[in-house]
Amino acid sequence: MTNSIHETAILDPAAKIGQGVTIGPYCVIGPDVTLEDNVTLKAHVCVDGHTIVGKGTEIFPFASVGSAPQDLKFGGEKSRLIIGKNCKIREHATLNPGTEGGGMETVVGDNCLLMIGVHVAHDCRIGSNVILANNATLAGHVTVGDHVLIGGLSAVHQFVRIGSFAVIGGMSGVESDVIPFGRVKGERAHLAGINLIGLERGGFEKDQIKSIQKAVNDLFDGNGTLEDRISSLEADHKDNPHIMNILTFAREKERFGLCQPSKVQTPKAA
Repeated sequence: MTNSIHETAILDPAAKIGQGVTIGPYCVIGPDVTLEDNVTLKAHVCVDGHTIVGKGTEIFPFASVGSAPQDLKFGGEKSRLIIGKNCKIREHATLNPGTEGGGMETVVGDNCLLMIGVHVAHDCRIGSNVILANNATLAGHVTVGDHVLIGGLSAVHQFVRIGSFAVIGGMSGVESDVIPFGRVKGERAHLAGINLIGLERGGFEKDQIKSIQKAVNDLFDGNGTLEDRISSLEADHKDNPHIMNILTFAREKERFGLCQPSKVQTPKAA
């Protein structure tokens, strides 16, 4: 496989370029960049820093990939940005590497779609098969599980965790951890149920979806403390890996509580 590199592209001689790579007009590639086989940079793409772009990934015009993080504590440490296989990174997206205070790595999994204007800040860890719609933004240290969909113009607070198969509605502000399979929405996002469409598309059977729904209801609406409810559900569902995934996630909360259902206030009688 031969490479196709436009004559106007600027490649540092130290960059590692795989086979079958296409680099379009006016792209700039830094010295510590690795482009694996069949990577395509459309045009006007800047890839810098200690960045690895996985096989088959496409990056569209004016994306900035691997530039120094927007963190005042960053001191030029040799942190990395790792992008998985077969991702699509659309126009004007920005992805930053990690920092010493966050594990030194920002990671994007395989088969992800990052649409126009997406921002992935330092030390984020994104799973595989994730979609970030136009202008969705992740602050530093955010963790996103597999098969997550984040709607356009949404913002996720630093250090927040989003569990696998969750969906974030467009224009949401996410300030709390989102359980796996959760569906959240709102200016200050609240839990609005489970991701029924995502679960159906993911091949979950109706009985599985019903059991997940009931477990989520019991987790947030049952008696006792959160720990009491987690323990009770663990005893009842120890052989259900999907529910145990939710419970493990809930118990591992550190900086933030869980995104809760909205509490509708009943009007008082006159």
